[in-house]
Amino acid sequence: QVQLVESGGGLVQAGGSLRLSCVASGSIFRINDMGWFRQAPGKQRELVAWISSNGVTNYAISVKGRFTASRDNAKNTAYLQMNSLEPEDTAVYYCHGDISSSSYGSNRYWGQGTQVTVSS
Repeated sequence: QVQLVESGGGLVQAGGSLRLSCVASGSIFRINDMGWFRQAPGKQRELVAWISSNGVTNYAISVKGRFTASRDNAKNTAYLQMNSLEPEDTAVYYCHGDISSSSYGSNRYWGQGTQVTVSS
């Protein structure tokens, strides 16, 4: 079994910064792609950023230039650095990982989410 645990959320004023972390633990053979999603009240969950196993990143247009995804494979940890935060960024942020527990196949896992609130 694999667990993903996010941390780093909180309340920040518009224009501020936060850094989210996502630590994977459990039966891990290899961590493949990892992603950050968010869900605001009354809205569908949306992709924010994606980082491949070799560090290639993709971002939603709404966060490009403000958010940076990274990972430390030795620590089984992914990060999301969020700068120039806007009230529209307020949401619960979820970590997602495509993780192999053996040399065959992989499964997808979600973290429990961390709340990010940006005040105007």
